[in-house]
Amino acid sequence: MSGTKNVFVAVRAVTWASLFIALWLIYVPARLLSWSGITRPAAIEAPQIAGMLIGAAGAAIALWCVSTFATVGKGTPAPFDPPRQLVIRGPYRFVRNPMYIGAEVALGGAALFYRSWTILIYAGVVLLAAHLFVVLYEERVLRRSFGQEYESYCRRVRRWWPGL
Repeated sequence: MSGTKNVFVAVRAVTWASLFIALWLIYVPARLLSWSGITRPAAIEAPQIAGMLIGAAGAAIALWCVSTFATVGKGTPAPFDPPRQLVIRGPYRFVRNPMYIGAEVALGGAALFYRSWTILIYAGVVLLAAHLFVVLYEERVLRRSFGQEYESYCRRVRRWWPGL
């Protein structure tokens, strides 16, 4: 039964993460590029290579987060299907919100690839929205759900920037 349950958690996590990525990191940026008249670069040059590498790094961080949510937390990144256990391992041992950071890094890579100020501004709007969501909703829910364990975690690990 445990194996089946783990597969079900993994499928849920991948489903919700895929929907999030498809909407906020693919569909909306594609619409913004289209509206601003930016098309795929004719040649792959240094900015495009750097953008692909940065975007891939952001995607890897986000996938590591989704995997950690499913395996450690037994839940998904979706607020309506959260982890059942506080996730403080994997990328969460370095910073409290690595999934949002991964998304921002991926958007930064896309902005560089397309040389798009529109995507860079969109990334800033997404970062502001993520910060407000974390501060006004997510942290409150985590405090209520995990109490002292979450408070202790907050004292050890910073919200957005890894401690040295």
